[in-house]
Amino acid sequence: MNPTVSIAVILTVLQAAHCQMIKDLSACLQGSSLRLDCHYDNKTVNPLTYEFSMVKDNRKHVIQSTLGVSENILKSRSSITQSKNLVCLYLNNFATSDEGIYVCELKITGDYTINQIKNITVIKDKLEKCAGISFLIQNTSWLLLPLLSLPLLQAVDFVSL
Repeated sequence: MNPTVSIAVILTVLQAAHCQMIKDLSACLQGSSLRLDCHYDNKTVNPLTYEFSMVKDNRKHVIQSTLGVSENILKSRSSITQSKNLVCLYLNNFATSDEGIYVCELKITGDYTINQIKNITVIKDKLEKCAGISFLIQNTSWLLLPLLSLPLLQAVDFVSL
């Protein structure tokens, strides 16, 4: 096998093994705020940099960024929360004048891929309300505790059925 081809195959495999991919970008209304959820695969512990922007009238408006400079108009109404595999943008007092194409751009330090980019068209009248976090979905282990301890409580005659 040609050594150049071998190196190309190895680099391709390494790139696929280490790349960070945006899985999903979704938008919803949380009260009067727009919430954008940018879900991504996190395969390293390397630092994440991000940029949320909006494209309107063929002009890019950077809202929040660790990649570049943000615009003050939208930045003052926005905030970011970040957890493993998720970066969320909140834009307070979302109005029809804020409608447009929203973009999430992620870059992992030391990653072999170029920046990952996803966009979504946001129209206020078509946005769904954000679902609340359910304790039943989020963490069910505390629900099992009373069920598992029921026989013990019955054995000590604390509970009678």
